[in-house]
Amino acid sequence: MSIRFDGRVAIVTGAAAGLGRSHARALAARGAKVVVNDFGGDVHGTGGSSEPAERAAAEIRQAGGEAVSHGASVTNAEQVTHMVESAMAKWGRIDILINNAGILRDASFPKSSLQDFRTVIDVHLLGSVICSQAVWPHMKAANFGRILMTTSTSGIYGNFGQANYGAAKTGLIGLMNVLQIEGAKNDIRVNALCPSAATRMTEGLMPEPVLAMLTPESVTPAALFLVSDDAPRRTILSACAGGYARVVIQESAGVFLPEGERTPEAIAARFGEICDLSRAIHCEEPGGPGMRFVRLAAAAAGVSLK
Repeated sequence: MSIRFDGRVAIVTGAAAGLGRSHARALAARGAKVVVNDFGGDVHGTGGSSEPAERAAAEIRQAGGEAVSHGASVTNAEQVTHMVESAMAKWGRIDILINNAGILRDASFPKSSLQDFRTVIDVHLLGSVICSQAVWPHMKAANFGRILMTTSTSGIYGNFGQANYGAAKTGLIGLMNVLQIEGAKNDIRVNALCPSAATRMTEGLMPEPVLAMLTPESVTPAALFLVSDDAPRRTILSACAGGYARVVIQESAGVFLPEGERTPEAIAARFGEICDLSRAIHCEEPGGPGMRFVRLAAAAAGVSLK
């Protein structure tokens, strides 16, 4: 099976360099028309220029692909709307959105300013909200859409000095979970990529021999699969140095305590059993697996849920 994007139109944010540039080039090489979006700021989100995005788009055109650039800041709804309307005017459709734009404002939690927190969340989380909301009506009208969030191990597992970044990246998982429900009837599939790659955002964080293995190009195949016609839904796919794995949120089977036994002491006494993951439950349904406790409580109380 060959995955192609002929006739598809894709917007990739933060696409002037690193992962976004790799995603945009690969989409174009497989037939997609690509909007290369990048504000053109530095890794901290300062500055701004349309030149980096245009250089990346020019590279695609020189390789025989079809691409335009747009310097919208993902935090600016008016600029994003203009980008989306420009793509619609030129190509008449938007099929794919890869929310990749991001910045870093690393600092240990006590030293992290509230302004830095707001700025990082604005770019990663609200930027993805703004871009997703801008393309949503067009995808809904076409009964087709593929939206990819870019999460991070810093959000899923934690990383020192990245409280703001981790909080924003975990927020994207929550956004994915809701949008995949709301988009299902219009075949709008929403997934998340959890990449580890050597980009300007990871320079200096690992030894050079390790960074040499973490190429953006080794991550991009996962991104392309997650925005393909046969993409899954609500999937977090980890990609690192040629390795690919699914990340899931699980819940232990836990224990049900009858009324009268629901005390902190009872929880402490059975905490080991509560935490036992040997019978862990993974649930794809809204609300998670906790509904089984509602059923147990209803049964104990003699209440019918019908």
